[in-house]
Amino acid sequence: MAQERTFIAVKPDGVQRGLIGEIIKRFEVKGFKLVAMKMMQASEEHLTEHYIDLKGKGFFPELIKYMSSGPVVAMVWEGLGAVKTGRVMLGATNPADSNPGTIRGDFCIEVGRNIIHGSDSVESAKKEIALWFTDSELVSYKSCAADWL
Repeated sequence: MAQERTFIAVKPDGVQRGLIGEIIKRFEVKGFKLVAMKMMQASEEHLTEHYIDLKGKGFFPELIKYMSSGPVVAMVWEGLGAVKTGRVMLGATNPADSNPGTIRGDFCIEVGRNIIHGSDSVESAKKEIALWFTDSELVSYKSCAADWL
């Protein structure tokens, strides 16, 4: 596995429930490096572009309504195998299928309120990062803990 970046977003229900810190903590403790973060109210147009691959699905209008119902916290995390490991840390999309110890397994009950989004491939991570952040918002630095991870 190579050093890579992944896009992670705390969805409106995760923000409203006060889970931002817990989610950040899990990624930090795992050893990933936070290279960008912002809280924002995403527009329906922005979210439609983000979820364009789901546009033909019956649940799409509700997804956009839910995601635009409150602020989201968009983040970019960097590290060895960040995309794959990040997805494992999130748990299954349906919280009922998520193992205890995963974010969704520990904090979610319903698939329509699963508190977090994570890139599903390196290619989608690159697209999502470019959609949510400008190059100048991405910080490059060497963590003092890098040699210990």
